[in-house]
Amino acid sequence: MWDEFRQQMPVTERWAYFDHAAVAPLPRPTIEAISQRLAQSSHDGTAVWSDWYKSLQTTRAEIAELFGADPGEIAFVHNTTHGISLVAEGLAWREGDNVVTLEDEFPSNQYAWLALAASGVATRRVTPAPDVDIVQQLLAACDERTRLVAVSWVSYSSGRRIDLDRLGRALRAQGVLLFVDAIQGLGVFPLDVSRTAVDFFAADGHKWMLGPEGAGLFYVRRELIDQLRPIGVGWHSVPHAFDYSRVEFALRADARRFEGGSHNMLGLCGLAASLGLLRRFGLGPQDHRLADRVLDVAAHVRSRVAEVGGEIAGPVDLSEQSGIVSFTLPGCDSVALRRRCLEAGVVVSCRDGRLRVAAHAYNNDDDIDRLIDVLRSS
Repeated sequence: MWDEFRQQMPVTERWAYFDHAAVAPLPRPTIEAISQRLAQSSHDGTAVWSDWYKSLQTTRAEIAELFGADPGEIAFVHNTTHGISLVAEGLAWREGDNVVTLEDEFPSNQYAWLALAASGVATRRVTPAPDVDIVQQLLAACDERTRLVAVSWVSYSSGRRIDLDRLGRALRAQGVLLFVDAIQGLGVFPLDVSRTAVDFFAADGHKWMLGPEGAGLFYVRRELIDQLRPIGVGWHSVPHAFDYSRVEFALRADARRFEGGSHNMLGLCGLAASLGLLRRFGLGPQDHRLADRVLDVAAHVRSRVAEVGGEIAGPVDLSEQSGIVSFTLPGCDSVALRRRCLEAGVVVSCRDGRLRVAAHAYNNDDDIDRLIDVLRSS
């Protein structure tokens, strides 16, 4: 099964690729789908545009089904930051409100909330403490003026995965909104927003979903759509979008009101193809096959890295682990080590002074052997 997945990834012909937490390589079906659209665009122009638009709505419905949402709760965005901004700039904040987040969040999931200081909104950045329950830390930082908790499902640096079910239930009971930067989790771990109390999530498709950059997703719980003031309102925000002579301001009733102008048709076509591939190998609201495979590969990476003396950072508990493995090799500079990896055909990243390996389900023992050979010789 996983060999079949691997055959769909041309990157394996040259590289041992462990950088899915940065930018993923595109699968064959994705390349083919985009190439077909490029040819259509070249030969037919707008004659096929209406077909493209119809397929976009099919994609929206398929994505909604994949994450347990309603199609009207899904908007297409240009990147994760775009989705974060829809919430940060769209909610009607009150002076004295506060947002709770983590100090080790990716910068985009901090800057958007810190910018609210001009409106009298405080951002509380919790420092994760070793051996302390991260969900309890977040809940302890909330009070009666906490409006929203904003966290990454999976930490881009340590690979720590948060129990969204548990966090969401507790926050919903307190009347606190939950925003999730889902970019390091979607594409591997199942998420069913009909069961998990997530109010908003955003994710570009170019990491674990194996899609192109610039084609992402934004989810908003239907009951909250009217609570977000749309930013970047445009012709696509209204129900009579294709009646250009009718300028009458009335927002769409669903999440499409947040899309504003034209879509990244090529990028979203590619994202649809990538998600279709992932669905074949075990991605769905309650399907754990892909997640289990990624965790198995990551566990193998941890074991082999430890064998050569690597000092692994991040969670020990399997329930908090992900496809990301961060470590240092004593006596080695991580930046220089990454450079040696690249020279040997192994793609990894450096984050927070550590080497970051981000393995997907198609990575295999040969890939891991190539990585370990570099570490052993360093």
